[in-house]
Amino acid sequence: MKSFSTETSERYASALFQLAVEEKNLNIVEQNVSNFQKIYKNNPDLRNFIKNPTNTDEEQSGLVEALSKKINLTKIFKNFLLLLIKKRRIFFIEKILASFNKFVTRQKGEINASLISSKELSKQEIEKISKELSIDRGSSIKFSFEVDKSLIGGFKVQIGSLMIDSSIKNKLKKFQQLMIEN
Repeated sequence: MKSFSTETSERYASALFQLAVEEKNLNIVEQNVSNFQKIYKNNPDLRNFIKNPTNTDEEQSGLVEALSKKINLTKIFKNFLLLLIKKRRIFFIEKILASFNKFVTRQKGEINASLISSKELSKQEIEKISKELSIDRGSSIKFSFEVDKSLIGGFKVQIGSLMIDSSIKNKLKKFQQLMIEN
């Protein structure tokens, strides 16, 4: 059973996606969403302002209008943000935009996956892993990449519910479990 916020987020994301497709502006709206997500992620003051329920609709709308001019948002995305404020759903913006991105990647035939490595990988290495797994999965795989030094060596890949863990940390944990059992 889906939570209220998840269900609501998916409904709003679907509406934005369908509107962008109908208006033949999906690529531009997708870029707007990406730009907004970067600013939102990297600006705690913006996050606090949007999530603060004591801010009025007018104050939040004014912020969206100013932000729209500054980063050149499309009319579709700006109006979408204003609608979220009016309907008091702006608090779900992170989930809504994540759901929107899922609709976009599904439409493009891509699969989102995460790649966690014990060390920094070059762009070529990431592309090689992506290409090999894309052939295996039959779809284009788009990775979010991060470094986790606690893995000691190796990497972990998460594609949907499939987890591939070739990290040394995981192998040591398995050996430890075997030693405990014996």
